Amino acid sequence: MAGKVFFSVSMSLDGFIAPESAEELMGQRWRELQAWVFPLRFFRENLKFGEGGEEGRDNDIARETFERTGASVMGKRMFDAGEHAWPAEAPFHTPVFVVTHEKRDPWERPGGTTFHFVNDGIEAALDQARAAAGDRDVRIAGGGATILQYVNAGLVDEFSIALSPVLFGSGVRLFDGVDADRVALEPIRSESSPRVTHLAYTVRRR
Repeated sequence: MAGKVFFSVSMSLDGFIAPESAEELMGQRWRELQAWVFPLRFFRENLKFGEGGEEGRDNDIARETFERTGASVMGKRMFDAGEHAWPAEAPFHTPVFVVTHEKRDPWERPGGTTFHFVNDGIEAALDQARAAAGDRDVRIAGGGATILQYVNAGLVDEFSIALSPVLFGSGVRLFDGVDADRVALEPIRSESSPRVTHLAYTVRRR
């Protein structure tokens, strides 16, 4: 049985998920946006930062998101930013399908991550990711433009947002350009912790 297609992102209170410039991606505002993740035990384990770290519901949600994912899809902009920022053992540990116009051989990394470069559109990338994921889910990892393409194409089943108490003012908006006449949402979950509010929704066609 095929799994679901989902995305999971951190978002500022004013609706941004990343700074506009890739050069700012690891900057102060981005670190504030992701601050809820850094202390977690799962985050430290996954990036090989050593033992320790916080447990609790934030940690459970981060681990559950990772464990449900059998393959990921991302856009070229996200890959370009991450190629130089991720450690040698990239944090996905599954096949990753990069939507791009660039022709490139698969790039295998230690720890089970292999990046595959797909030149014939978002649906082809998703088909390959589904095949690789088996009965697990496919995560649309980002960035914002790629997530929006999948949402507007009716290819996303559900999503979750970690709403951080941060204001960006400008940057990449998650839903800038969404086809709201075609997309309806049904709430699944709302949970708060001292650092972030977790929101989850099923996506349905209107």
